Amino acid sequence: MAEVVEAVRLMPYGRPAARSVQGALAEWRGTCSTKHALLAAVLTEHWPHTQPRLIHRVYRCTPEDAARSFGPLAAAAVPQEGLWDVHRYLTVELNGNRIVIDVTFPSGPAWDGTGSMPIACGPGTDHVTGSDPDADKRALEEAYCDPRVREPFIAALSCRQ
Repeated sequence: MAEVVEAVRLMPYGRPAARSVQGALAEWRGTCSTKHALLAAVLTEHWPHTQPRLIHRVYRCTPEDAARSFGPLAAAAVPQEGLWDVHRYLTVELNGNRIVIDVTFPSGPAWDGTGSMPIACGPGTDHVTGSDPDADKRALEEAYCDPRVREPFIAALSCRQ
């Protein structure tokens, strides 16, 4: 299982043309949404006992947060007053504990196979997804995010390799 987690983590960060598991596989790149959807699907098929659960975190990002977490290009894309974003990661059941797996960026730390990974964004409010994680994320983005501000930030994150 750790090898699969690592393979998905090492996929380059970037939006595939088709924002789906199939799009991420076809282009071998993905965002937090597509990479975690792919990983959840593989874990469900091959390690169903891990009970993967997709989580969306609504968080506020300031230029200082972006500089610290994502680098100067991402920070330059964040307005001075900050922006709202929705980040996807997943949790799994492992040895009686629910642990965090976040494979968003290939430059992030590798999973040790036992414990939680750091979440690739700042603190916020977590929302467990329902039967349609993509619809859940879209609803949160519509409620919290300004696409005119968020889209340049997401594009700048693609330069963070």
